[in-house]
Amino acid sequence: MKYNRLTHIEVKNAKPEDKDYKISDGNNLYLYVMSSGSKIWRLNYSLDNKRRQVPLGKYPVVSLADAREKTLEIQKLVNDGIDPVDNKRKERLDRQLSHENNFEAIAKEWHKNKKHTWQPKHADVILNRLSTNIFPIIGKRPINEIKPVELLHAIRPIEEAGKHEMAHRMLQTVGQILRYAVASGRTDRDVSQDLKGALKPVVSKNYAHLKESQLSEFIHKLNRYDSEYKGNLLTKHGFQLLILTFVRGGELRGAKWEEFDFDKKQWRIPAERMKMNEQHIVPLSNQSITLLKKIHKITGNSYGNLVFPSFKNPRKTLSENTFLRAIDIMGYKGITTGHGFRSTASTILNENGFRADIIERQLAHCERDQVRAAYNHAQYLPERTQMMQWWADHLEKTGMKV
Repeated sequence: MKYNRLTHIEVKNAKPEDKDYKISDGNNLYLYVMSSGSKIWRLNYSLDNKRRQVPLGKYPVVSLADAREKTLEIQKLVNDGIDPVDNKRKERLDRQLSHENNFEAIAKEWHKNKKHTWQPKHADVILNRLSTNIFPIIGKRPINEIKPVELLHAIRPIEEAGKHEMAHRMLQTVGQILRYAVASGRTDRDVSQDLKGALKPVVSKNYAHLKESQLSEFIHKLNRYDSEYKGNLLTKHGFQLLILTFVRGGELRGAKWEEFDFDKKQWRIPAERMKMNEQHIVPLSNQSITLLKKIHKITGNSYGNLVFPSFKNPRKTLSENTFLRAIDIMGYKGITTGHGFRSTASTILNENGFRADIIERQLAHCERDQVRAAYNHAQYLPERTQMMQWWADHLEKTGMKV
């Protein structure tokens, strides 16, 4: 066994033998030459009257100079009463915890736990917005170290791009993630609360919609959509059903025939297609039943049982732009939208004495009480049924022909 200080040449030229052996560099630093040919640096030290050893790495990745530098660092720890092996283990654990507790990791964990409560498209939008706007700025930051100013730095570019509503929604999403981290013990507080008032307020913009005085002219034009405007008959019938039921466009376009019960005169939209993620019942008026039977003659045998299959690809639903194009063709671009008929219906129904809570329930706007959520889809059903028939009769008097 050699005890003189090693040279770079000696370390480089040390050859393997039948048995492992070690060469001392002094200061309790040894180069272990393995029979396999590997060369490993190891340091002996004593702490609490116990002799211990810590590996410093393989040569040549760890050079002689590197090994000596690590020796000095470790001896400083030992002199302070810190076990280098325990310290190394702690650092490795800290790095692991730092990775597991960074904002991006916890955000993805939160998203995974929540996405079953959302529609798939909505879940994708949330993750894409986080990935595009938030993760590049604070994604790798330990969540318990994020400061309000860092969060504002991540949100501000969205606002500066003129997307004020999206900026507010992004802040709300980050707040939900932070509160999830608080609940799961990864941070102490939701720092997004410190940014209240920091973003510009959102100016509410209602969907363009028709006044009652404009409704009759529109309906008469819609009646002639397939003749005078050379539009598709299915588009005409779909638009008429949209107005009769005043559901959201996506709820109509995604409809399947098995959702309709002509005997009970009900359309049950499944929870996964509803914004509030709860089944919604639409009472069907006599006019809606008549219209649906006409539509069934066109798409009753469609692929996937779709009521409104796409014209280009029958495996998909009708495009969300279909009704917008119809509105444009009839000369109402910027005056109304498909979604706007929900506002038109709501206004007229309110003005004709129907209770606001019945109207709101039919619009599926209501927040749900968790205890009653399983029953709320049928709330006020008799009164809603009466209201939907009144609305269909009103549209018929206004000129709608089904």
